[in-house]
Amino acid sequence: MSVGSVQILGFTAGGALLTVLPPHGVLALAAGCQLLGAATALLGLRPRRPRASGRPSVAATWRANARLLSSVPRRYVLVALCVPNGLIVGAEALFVPYAPAHAGILLAAAALGMLTGDVLAGRFLPRAWRDRAGAALRLLLAAPYLLFAAGLPLWLAAVLTAVASVGYSGTLVLQERLIALTPDDLRGQALGLHSSLMMGMQAVGATVAGAAAELAGSAAIGITVMAVLSITVTLLVTTGLRTPLPQPAPAH
Repeated sequence: MSVGSVQILGFTAGGALLTVLPPHGVLALAAGCQLLGAATALLGLRPRRPRASGRPSVAATWRANARLLSSVPRRYVLVALCVPNGLIVGAEALFVPYAPAHAGILLAAAALGMLTGDVLAGRFLPRAWRDRAGAALRLLLAAPYLLFAAGLPLWLAAVLTAVASVGYSGTLVLQERLIALTPDDLRGQALGLHSSLMMGMQAVGATVAGAAAELAGSAAIGITVMAVLSITVTLLVTTGLRTPLPQPAPAH
């Protein structure tokens, strides 16, 4: 929810600043804000005792990742967490060629939809419904983009983008499943692996989206192709996500 809120504010502030500053000035200001955030993290956060002991190493990380990936149900969850939404992030990477003068509106609409979905799923969706809603949310993330190839007016494209981005809240459902399927001593590593895979897949998604748009000669068709790929992956992993979750031990 914090990410969605700040993205909306960032797009708004960036658009306003572009009316008084050149693009390179806005980028320099953004870089300064990043440095300020780094200084705040360095100087303002209190030290906390680490949960793990010993010296971290690449070998230990690989061993933990191998344990995480040795479980078929966890592999399905990680694929569902990273691939469908990575492909849709690739679709969003085409907003600039799709609407060069108004890409910021589409990006802000995506952030608004993501924030709305996180609030609704995280605060109001009953726990018993979340798992059943997960597949529908992942399909919602991609389905509205199927219409982009038709050549939409900007307002409709923005509405569909906001509606689609509500589907990002399906990540919350899958994160709960990932934690439930992971031993306590690997939970931090599982979330770290998810984050790394997700960012990597987003980069792959943007690359694939650019290639699709180049081959099709149209950003709109590229967006629709990414939606088709995302829906396909979601449907392929649905069966593997039906594994019953382990039940917590009864309290004594």
